[in-house]
Amino acid sequence: MSPLKIETHIKVQSAELDAASLLAEDTGLSKQNIKQAMQKGAVWHSHGKQTNRLRRAKKPLKAGDELHLYYNQAVLDEVVTAPELLFDQGQYSIWFKPFGVRCQGSKWSDHTTINRFAETHLDPARSAYIIHRLDLAASGLIVLGHSKKVTAAIAQLFETRALNKFYQVIVEGKFPEGNITIDTDVDNKSALSHAHILEYNSELNQSKVQVKIESGRKHQIRIHMASLGHPVVGDRQHGNGSENTPNLQLTSCHLSFVCPLSGEHKVFELPQHYRPEFQLK
Repeated sequence: MSPLKIETHIKVQSAELDAASLLAEDTGLSKQNIKQAMQKGAVWHSHGKQTNRLRRAKKPLKAGDELHLYYNQAVLDEVVTAPELLFDQGQYSIWFKPFGVRCQGSKWSDHTTINRFAETHLDPARSAYIIHRLDLAASGLIVLGHSKKVTAAIAQLFETRALNKFYQVIVEGKFPEGNITIDTDVDNKSALSHAHILEYNSELNQSKVQVKIESGRKHQIRIHMASLGHPVVGDRQHGNGSENTPNLQLTSCHLSFVCPLSGEHKVFELPQHYRPEFQLK
C-alpha cells in the first residue's frame, strides 16, 4: 500500500471551528494527525494576500480565509540526523549540517530543514533564517541568521565574496599535485574553484582535496571535480556513486568573515571528527 497523500484547500465559512477541526472534517484524518502535520509544516493559512505556514490549531480564523493541507505520509515520516549547534553568536549561529538535512522546505513540510530545527532547539528561542545553502547530500558548516538585519548583512558578504569558505572532499583517483584552478562553466554560468591535494590513499585510489570556491553555483564542486576526471566519492549525480557507496564525501570545513555586529574577524573551523575521511566502499 502506498503512503497516504492528501492535498485539500478549504474556504473558511465562519470563525466557529478551528483549523484542525475543519481539516479533520474535510479529510477524515484525526485531529491529532492534523496537528502533527501542522507542527511539521504541512498546513498553510491564507488571509488576504498573505499565505503562511499554520502551526497553531487554535489560531483564530476569519470567514474568507483559506486553509491548505499538503499531507504526504512518506514526507512527514522522514527522519534525519540532528544538526549540531557549534557557535552561537546571538544574532547568528554556525551549525554542523549532516547529510540529508535540508536547507529549504517544501509545501509538504519543513521539519527536516536546518532552520526549523534551530527554531525548535535554540535556547533562547529565536527565528532562524537561511543565508546560504549546502546540497542535501553535502555536510558541514552553515550560518543561520536570527534577525533580518544581520541575515541581510551576512548574505551580502556571501554575494560580494567578502567571506572565505573552504571545503574538503574525497575524490576518486590520484589528484594532481600543486594548486589547481578550475573555471569550467556550471549551467552556462562562469564558475571558479581552486583545489589542492591534502592526502592520497593508494589502497583505495582516493584523494582528500581542499577546495575554495570563488563563485557559488549549484553543485559547483561536484561538477568541477568530475570535469577533472576525479568525481567526488558518493556522488550519484555527477560521479559513480550508488546506494552501495558511502554518502557524498563533500564537507564545508571553514568559514571566515568580518562580523557585521562587532567588526571582528571571525574564523569558524569544523571539528576534525566531522570532516571526510577515507573509508572502504
